[in-house]
Amino acid sequence: MDIRSRLVAPVLGLGQIVAFASSYYLLGVLADPIAAELDIPSGWLFLALSAAFLVSAILTPAAGRWLERHGGRRMQGWAHVVFAAALLLLAAAPSPAVAVIAIVGLGVGMAIGLYSSAFAILVEIHGQGARPYITQVAMLGALGGALGWPTSRMLLQAFDWRLACVVWASAHLLVCLPLTVFLLPKRSPRPAEPEGARGRLRWDRRMIQIAALFAGGWVVATAMGAHLPRLLEGLGMTPARAAWAAGLMGASALAARLFDLLVLHRSHPVLTVRLASLFHPLGAAVAVFGGAKLAPLLAVGQGAGNGLLSTASGVLPLHVFGPERYAVRQAMILTPARYFQAVAPAAWALTIDASPLLALALSSLICLGVCALTFGLAPAGE
Repeated sequence: MDIRSRLVAPVLGLGQIVAFASSYYLLGVLADPIAAELDIPSGWLFLALSAAFLVSAILTPAAGRWLERHGGRRMQGWAHVVFAAALLLLAAAPSPAVAVIAIVGLGVGMAIGLYSSAFAILVEIHGQGARPYITQVAMLGALGGALGWPTSRMLLQAFDWRLACVVWASAHLLVCLPLTVFLLPKRSPRPAEPEGARGRLRWDRRMIQIAALFAGGWVVATAMGAHLPRLLEGLGMTPARAAWAAGLMGASALAARLFDLLVLHRSHPVLTVRLASLFHPLGAAVAVFGGAKLAPLLAVGQGAGNGLLSTASGVLPLHVFGPERYAVRQAMILTPARYFQAVAPAAWALTIDASPLLALALSSLICLGVCALTFGLAPAGE
């Protein structure tokens, strides 16, 4: 393997760090100062982020088809351009309406630039052997929050929120885009196929099963990402300790992906999904029965589950169906999860207001359902 080939996973991983930090995790730090300057409730900005999730869900199937035709390298490059355009529009926003439009525009970048195109590039290069490289990229992507939040906070303290958006846009245009264009390989030409040979993929029982399990897993992941500190406070922790403990989720996710890379890489990815689905209920049970002292283990369990589930989202469809039409099939499978992801924060906000224990019971039951959905999945031909 030459040097250029060795750089593919790091380049894709860097792109995921910047993409997640400047979209999913951006408002966690910048929402309040943006709202204060534009004189609007910060809730409007998070509503715009939910709309961005919906845009991402709507565009995901078309993105998968476009990716199949043109290759992941081109889509990854366009994703950096779209992210940068939305961030620059947000930085220049003279009114709340323009800021909302810019945040919703991030959803276009999410549809084409978060994991899916990166994983497709790796499958184009490595085929059935792409698993360890997918895990490497997912492991680096886990740093999007761990590095994104403090970086945005540092930029905010040193300058202001507008310049922070400009810096993130510059990272897309001046760092990630050139690396994508010059270091990622072009897709090898495909042999000519009869017209209509690559028709519309149809849902089958295994695709429905995998789509349902990822929808359940992402609902819980998104809900916990939005409300974990509140849940920890509901278990008896002080706000300061809850904020610190919630930070364990990112470290745990990174450790879980490293475990998958070093230990689970030869196992069937169904095992990865089963472990991912059980970590949250285990952490929730320990936290509920152990009280405030053991409540941080909820963050550890959730982080471990998130870490393994992200890797599995790229590997399980590949292992069950093979590399043929991977991009389109993966987009179809993950689309329901993106829709559910958009409504999870609001739904869990209402549940937590009713009872933190009820919220944890609901999330744990969903995770156990995800585990049950892994049975009956096997690679084609088995």
